[in-house]
Amino acid sequence: MAIEMLQTICVVYSPRSREIQEVHCTLERGATVRDVLQHSGILADLAAQEIATLECGIWGRTVPLDHVLQADDRVELYRTLQVDPKLARRERFVRQGAGSAGLFAKRRVGAKAGY
Repeated sequence: MAIEMLQTICVVYSPRSREIQEVHCTLERGATVRDVLQHSGILADLAAQEIATLECGIWGRTVPLDHVLQADDRVELYRTLQVDPKLARRERFVRQGAGSAGLFAKRRVGAKAGY
Protein backbone atom coordinates (compact mmCIF):
# COMPACT_ATOMS: atom_id res chain seq x y z
CA MET A 1 0.00 0.00 0.00
CA ALA A 2 1.22 3.44 -0.85
CA ILE A 3 1.20 6.02 1.90
CA GLU A 4 -0.64 9.14 0.83
CA MET A 5 1.64 12.18 1.12
CA LEU A 6 -1.10 14.81 0.75
CA GLN A 7 -3.67 16.00 3.27
CA THR A 8 -6.67 18.28 2.98
CA ILE A 9 -6.93 21.22 5.39
CA CYS A 10 -9.82 23.67 5.78
CA VAL A 11 -9.05 27.32 6.69
CA VAL A 12 -11.92 29.41 8.08
CA TYR A 13 -12.01 33.15 8.80
CA SER A 14 -14.85 35.53 9.60
CA PRO A 15 -13.85 39.13 8.76
CA ARG A 16 -17.21 40.51 9.92
CA SER A 17 -20.29 39.31 11.72
CA ARG A 18 -22.35 36.85 9.63
CA GLU A 19 -19.64 36.59 6.94
CA ILE A 20 -17.45 33.50 6.60
CA GLN A 21 -14.56 32.75 4.25
CA GLU A 22 -13.68 29.08 3.89
CA VAL A 23 -10.77 27.77 1.83
CA HIS A 24 -9.79 24.11 1.35
CA CYS A 25 -6.09 23.46 0.75
CA THR A 26 -4.18 20.31 -0.14
CA LEU A 27 -0.71 20.21 1.38
CA GLU A 28 2.01 17.67 2.03
CA ARG A 29 2.14 15.86 5.35
CA GLY A 30 4.17 17.73 7.96
CA ALA A 31 2.82 21.15 6.95
CA THR A 32 2.36 23.71 9.74
CA VAL A 33 -0.35 26.27 10.45
CA ARG A 34 1.92 28.98 9.01
CA ASP A 35 2.26 26.99 5.76
CA VAL A 36 -1.48 26.56 5.28
CA LEU A 37 -2.16 30.25 6.01
CA GLN A 38 0.35 31.30 3.35
CA HIS A 39 -0.97 28.74 0.88
CA SER A 40 -4.65 29.66 1.40
CA GLY A 41 -4.18 33.36 0.55
CA ILE A 42 -6.76 34.32 3.16
CA LEU A 43 -4.37 36.80 4.79
CA ALA A 44 -3.75 38.69 1.54
CA ASP A 45 -6.74 41.01 2.07
CA LEU A 46 -5.82 41.91 5.67
CA ALA A 47 -3.67 44.79 6.91
CA ALA A 48 -0.49 43.98 8.83
CA GLN A 49 -1.93 45.29 12.11
CA GLU A 50 -4.98 43.03 11.72
CA ILE A 51 -2.76 40.01 11.09
CA ALA A 52 -0.78 40.75 14.25
CA THR A 53 -3.92 40.57 16.41
CA LEU A 54 -5.28 37.32 14.96
CA GLU A 55 -5.05 34.06 16.87
CA CYS A 56 -5.13 30.62 15.27
CA GLY A 57 -6.83 27.48 16.43
CA ILE A 58 -7.73 24.00 15.30
CA TRP A 59 -11.29 22.93 16.02
CA GLY A 60 -11.68 25.61 18.71
CA ARG A 61 -8.35 25.12 20.52
CA THR A 62 -5.65 27.76 20.09
CA VAL A 63 -2.34 26.54 18.66
CA PRO A 64 0.98 28.19 17.74
CA LEU A 65 1.91 28.86 14.10
CA ASP A 66 4.50 26.06 14.09
CA HIS A 67 1.93 23.38 15.04
CA VAL A 68 2.06 20.42 12.62
CA LEU A 69 -1.30 19.72 10.97
CA GLN A 70 -3.11 16.41 10.65
CA ALA A 71 -5.38 15.35 7.79
CA ASP A 72 -8.84 16.99 7.81
CA ASP A 73 -7.89 19.65 10.38
CA ARG A 74 -9.94 22.86 10.43
CA VAL A 75 -7.70 25.89 10.99
CA GLU A 76 -9.66 28.83 12.39
CA LEU A 77 -8.56 32.45 12.59
CA TYR A 78 -9.95 34.33 15.59
CA ARG A 79 -10.55 38.10 15.62
CA THR A 80 -10.34 40.09 18.83
CA LEU A 81 -13.71 40.53 20.52
CA GLN A 82 -15.40 43.90 20.02
CA VAL A 83 -17.72 43.46 23.02
CA ASP A 84 -17.36 41.29 26.10
CA PRO A 85 -19.97 38.48 25.72
CA LYS A 86 -20.97 38.68 29.39
CA LEU A 87 -21.54 42.43 29.14
CA ALA A 88 -23.56 42.01 25.93
CA ARG A 89 -25.78 39.41 27.61
CA ARG A 90 -26.38 41.68 30.62
CA GLU A 91 -27.32 44.60 28.37
CA ARG A 92 -29.64 42.39 26.31
CA PHE A 93 -31.31 41.16 29.51
CA VAL A 94 -31.84 44.77 30.70
CA ARG A 95 -33.37 45.75 27.34
CA GLN A 96 -35.75 42.78 27.32
CA GLY A 97 -36.74 43.20 30.94
CA ALA A 98 -36.52 40.71 33.76
CA GLY A 99 -40.15 39.62 33.40
CA SER A 100 -40.00 38.72 29.71
CA ALA A 101 -36.73 36.80 29.46
CA GLY A 102 -34.78 34.08 31.16
CA LEU A 103 -35.92 31.83 33.99
CA PHE A 104 -38.68 34.14 35.18
CA ALA A 105 -40.52 34.62 31.91
CA LYS A 106 -43.22 32.03 32.68
CA ARG A 107 -44.38 32.32 36.25
CA ARG A 108 -47.48 30.79 37.74
CA VAL A 109 -50.07 33.20 39.11
CA GLY A 110 -49.44 33.72 42.82
CA ALA A 111 -46.02 32.05 42.77
CA LYS A 112 -43.08 33.52 44.65
CA ALA A 113 -40.49 35.43 42.67
CA GLY A 114 -37.77 33.14 41.42
CA TYR A 115 -39.84 29.93 41.55
